[in-house]
Amino acid sequence: MRRFLIWSALAVVIGLAIAGGGYWAYWNFYARFQPVTVARNQAEIQRLLDELSWVSEGGGGQPLYIIGYRDSAASQRYEREETEKLRAGGVEVRVVVFARPDREGQALSTGAERATVAELWLSRDWSLYQRWTATPAANWTAAGIPAADGNLARSAVVDASRTFVEKLTDLLRDAGVPTGYPLVIWRDREGFMKACACSDARSWAFIRDDFDAPDAVVPAALDEPGDPVPPGVAGPAAPGSLPYPTLPRIPPVDGQAAPGQPVPPAGAPGTPATPPRATPTRPSQPTAPPQPTQQEDTTFF
Repeated sequence: MRRFLIWSALAVVIGLAIAGGGYWAYWNFYARFQPVTVARNQAEIQRLLDELSWVSEGGGGQPLYIIGYRDSAASQRYEREETEKLRAGGVEVRVVVFARPDREGQALSTGAERATVAELWLSRDWSLYQRWTATPAANWTAAGIPAADGNLARSAVVDASRTFVEKLTDLLRDAGVPTGYPLVIWRDREGFMKACACSDARSWAFIRDDFDAPDAVVPAALDEPGDPVPPGVAGPAAPGSLPYPTLPRIPPVDGQAAPGQPVPPAGAPGTPATPPRATPTRPSQPTAPPQPTQQEDTTFF
């Protein structure tokens, strides 16, 4: 009986350890990367999203908001790798940028960054955003953009972007969404609001699944065959190569047909007759060799 109790207790301990390990593995490798369905403060969050200024490449479809700051490497990587996939799933990607406030007297943003954020919130210029993100942050000078520092109106726009992010993160934290960037907010096919602090790439697949977006986008030039190239016309050149030169037509040689024209049969009307090739004839008798003659002291041949 004692042995039975010992083995029973040991089995219970092993079972609890296996169950605990399985739950930890499920949470660590899957559950913690799932987006959070926002069940609280939906109206306040939606009102903030409707009032903010965002930039987009265009295209209709279900809106998806990506909120981040310029120096966030995770935000730049998410936009670079996932934007085209989401657009292929019928999503309109809307990007929201803000300038981080100072922390303990240390500035977390530059004057050029604050000027660009203010300009993007006012003009919503997508081409400006593309130029900004394509330039290294250390090399961006915001040339031609009015400065936000010392400008009351543009400084207020920069402060408005910070106030928006502060209110949004407070509402999402109350709904169980952790703080992290990029912060992605969207609605699924059933209309439920979801949010994700998608700093880890393992969270991105859940967003694509909600829109049936592909896991990879193949360029159209590689996926779809083009029209056949007619004879005599140069095909498309490879990217970055020089175009094939247009050469003049080569004139035909006397007695030959021009390139690309059929050769008419012999004896056809209108065809000039070709004279037969002459055959050399041999002499009837061989020529006699020269005979030596003697003139004075020298013999010549």
